[in-house]
Amino acid sequence: MSDHVVFRRSLPVGVVAILQGLATPVVVVLSLRLVALLYGAVFHQYFVMLSALVAVLCVMLFDYQRGGNGNALVGAPRMPLTTGILARWMALLAILLTIGFATKLSAEFSRLVLFTWCLVTPVPLVLVHLLLRELRRKVVMDPSNARRVLFAGVNDVSISLAERMRSSNELCMTVDGFFDDRSAERLSEVRAPVNVLGRLAELGAYVKTHRIDVIFVALPIRHVARVMQLLDDLRDTTASIYYVPDIFVFDLIQARAGEIQGIPVVALCETPFAGYRGAIKRAMDVSVALGALMVLSPLLLMVAMAVKMSSPGPAIFRQRRYGLDGREIIVYKFRTMKVTEDGARIVQATRDDERVTRIGRLLRRYSLDELPQLLNVIQGRMSLIGPRPHAVAHNEEYRKLIKGYMIRHKVLPGITGLAQVNGCRGETQSLEDMQARIRFDLEYLRRWSIGLDLQILLKTAAQMFTDKKAY
Repeated sequence: MSDHVVFRRSLPVGVVAILQGLATPVVVVLSLRLVALLYGAVFHQYFVMLSALVAVLCVMLFDYQRGGNGNALVGAPRMPLTTGILARWMALLAILLTIGFATKLSAEFSRLVLFTWCLVTPVPLVLVHLLLRELRRKVVMDPSNARRVLFAGVNDVSISLAERMRSSNELCMTVDGFFDDRSAERLSEVRAPVNVLGRLAELGAYVKTHRIDVIFVALPIRHVARVMQLLDDLRDTTASIYYVPDIFVFDLIQARAGEIQGIPVVALCETPFAGYRGAIKRAMDVSVALGALMVLSPLLLMVAMAVKMSSPGPAIFRQRRYGLDGREIIVYKFRTMKVTEDGARIVQATRDDERVTRIGRLLRRYSLDELPQLLNVIQGRMSLIGPRPHAVAHNEEYRKLIKGYMIRHKVLPGITGLAQVNGCRGETQSLEDMQARIRFDLEYLRRWSIGLDLQILLKTAAQMFTDKKAY
C-alpha cells in the first residue's frame, strides 16, 4: 500500500522518502570516486559515463517504492533488507558486465579500481539503508501520523487487511471496527471474530462523530448499488475512501494495478518480467551464461567427445519443448540414451533405465547433460531460472489434467527452477507428482525476485552432487 494511503502527508516523511530515493545512487557513485582517489586513478570521462549509467541503474533496481510497497524499508527485517540490497547489487554488476562486454569499454578502466569498488560498495550501501530505515521508522511511527480506520463489509479480504494493520505498528493505522448489513448469526460464520459497530447506513454518522481518517470499502463487486449508495452517504465527510476488491476469489499471478489511457485496470495474471524487470532478468541470464560457457568450454568439448565415442548417435540431442507463451522451441542436451525420442509418446527415464548409456548415467547423475542449454539461454529461448520445459507430448497430456498448467509458460523455461531445488525433479510417477511441480512453478511466478533466482542457483549448485532423484 502506498504512502499516501498509510501516512499523513508531512514534511519529515517526505524528506526521509527523498533521502531513501537518493541514497543508493549517491553512495555508489561516491564510493567509485573514493576508490579511484585511493588508487590515484584519473577520474576521466569514461568514469563520468560509468557514474551516470550506474546512477540510472540504481534508481531502477533499488526503487523500493515501486509497486506500491511504500513500507518496504519500514517494517522489513534487517536480514531480508540486506540480502535484497546484495541481490540488486549483483544484478547491477551483471548488467554492467554485459554492457562492458558488448561495448568493449572495460579496457578503459583500472581493473583494480573496479574490483575494489564492486567488493566494498555493498558495505556502506547496507549501512546507509539500515540507518535510513530506522530514521523512517521513527518519523513514521510518530503519534501525529496515526490514522483511524473503518471497514465497510466483513469478508476474508477485509479481515486479513485489518489483522495486518493491527500486527504491524509501522503502518500507524488503528482499526475501529467494521460495518455490515448482515445479522449477527450470519456474521458468526466468518473465520474470525470481528468488532461490528453497526449497519452500513450508520457508517456516515459514525465517521462524522469519531473523526475517522480512512474507510476501506470491502463489499463484493456484484453489490455495485450498495457501494454507490455508501459513497453518496460519505460525501459529507472528509475521510479518505478506498475500494478493496475481494481478490481471494482469484488465483493471482503477479497481480498489480495500473491504468490504460486514464482507465484503471487490475492485472490478475501477468508475467513478472514486464518492463525493466525483463531487462534485468535477461542481462543476468546472458552475463552468467556467457561466463559459464567460457569457463566450461573445455569440459563441454570433453563431454561431447565422450558421448560420441560411447555409443552410435549425435553428441547433442535436440528435443521439441514448449517455451514462452506456449510456443515450440528446440532444447539442447547431451545425449544420454541409446534412443532420441521426440514423438507423440515419450517414456520418461526411470531408475536403472536400460536406454541410458554408461556415460549418460554419469552425466544425468550430476546434471551435466543440461549444460548445452546455456546456448538456449544465449539464444533467448530459455532462462537460467524458470519452470523446467517439458516435452511437447507431456505438455499436451498434462494441460488437460492440471488446472492452470499452461500459466507456467508466461515466462521463459529455465535450466533449473524452484520445483527442482525442492525435490520435484526426475520421473513423475503419478499425477500428484506433476501437480506438486506445477505448484512450485506457479509459486515462482508469484514470488519472483533477483534474490530468489540467486537462491535457486546456489541450491542447484549444492544439489548437483547430492540429489538422489537425478538418474
